[in-house]
Amino acid sequence: MMARALWCVAPGRAELRTAALGEGLAIRARYSAISRGTERLVFEGRVPEDQHDLMRAPHQEGAFPFPVKYGYAVVGDVEEGDMAKTTVFALYPHQTRFCLPKEAVLRVPADVPPERAVLAANMETALNVLWDSAAGAGDRIAIVGAGVVGALVGYLAARLPGAEVTLVDPNRERASLASSFACDFAIPEDAPDTCDVVIHASATSEGLATALGCAGPEGTIVEASWYGADNVTAPLGGAFHSHRLKLISSQVGALPPARRPRWTHHRRLTKALELLKDPVLDALFSGESRFEDLTADYPAILGSPNTLCHRIIY
Repeated sequence: MMARALWCVAPGRAELRTAALGEGLAIRARYSAISRGTERLVFEGRVPEDQHDLMRAPHQEGAFPFPVKYGYAVVGDVEEGDMAKTTVFALYPHQTRFCLPKEAVLRVPADVPPERAVLAANMETALNVLWDSAAGAGDRIAIVGAGVVGALVGYLAARLPGAEVTLVDPNRERASLASSFACDFAIPEDAPDTCDVVIHASATSEGLATALGCAGPEGTIVEASWYGADNVTAPLGGAFHSHRLKLISSQVGALPPARRPRWTHHRRLTKALELLKDPVLDALFSGESRFEDLTADYPAILGSPNTLCHRIIY
C-alpha cells in the first residue's frame, strides 16, 4: 500500500509524492506539526554541507539539499495488531500513513489531546535547553525569542520555584503568550539585565546581542538557535570578558553530559509528552492546514514571522 508525503524538491518549492509504507506498525497520521525554524532552512536549501549527515531527521528520505522528505512531529493511530487504535507520537516527516517498529513510537498519554501532542519534539528541545542552562530555583532568567521553543523554555522555567522569567521579543503580541505561561514580557529595548541565565532562541544576530546584554556578571547564555548556513555576528567586546560571561550551545541531538548516565532519548521524549498536559499550551498553535493544501500553504507558513506552531490535519 502507498501513502503521500511532503518533499522539498528545490529552493522554495515543495510537492506531494507517493511513498511506500515500509515495515512495522501501520500508522495513519492524524496531525503533524511544522517546526518553522528548521524546516525553513531545509526548504530554502540552507543546511550547511558539512552538517548534511548530522542534521538528518530520524526517518528522513532523500538527502540535503534536495530532494528531501523532512519533518519530525507526527501523531497518528496504529491501524492493526495488539496496538490497534492506540494513538502514538513519532519523529516522522509529514506523511499520510507509514510503518515503524514498535520501539520507534511512543504512546500519547490519555490526558494529552492528540492535537496537542504534536508539540512533543519542541517540548523535548525546550527541556534539553533548560537542562543545558543549569537554571535553578530563584534564578532571574531571560529567554530572547518567543517562538515555540523559546516560549516552551519560558513555560518550563517559570515553574522553577521562585524563578523570575521574562520572555523577550520584538513582537508585542507575544506579551499575552508570556502572561499565559506565567512569564513577564519585554521588548528588546526593555530587556532585563543582571540575569543569572539567558536563553537565546531568536536565530538572529540582533537577538544574540540582546541576550549577551541580559546576562549579569559570570552569567550563562545558552545559544539554542540554529542558523544553518547563515553567518552570525556577536558583540564579544564590551563587558563580555570583564563580566566573564559563559556562552554555550544546546542541541537536542545530544543529552547534557550530567544526564547521559541515566537518561536516554526515549526517556526524554516520554517526559516531553507527559509535560503537554496543560491546556494553556494550546496558545502555541497559530494556524492549521489540510495536508492536501500543504504545498500551497508551506511557503507562507515558513515565511511569516507570526507563525508559531502550524498544525497539519490529515
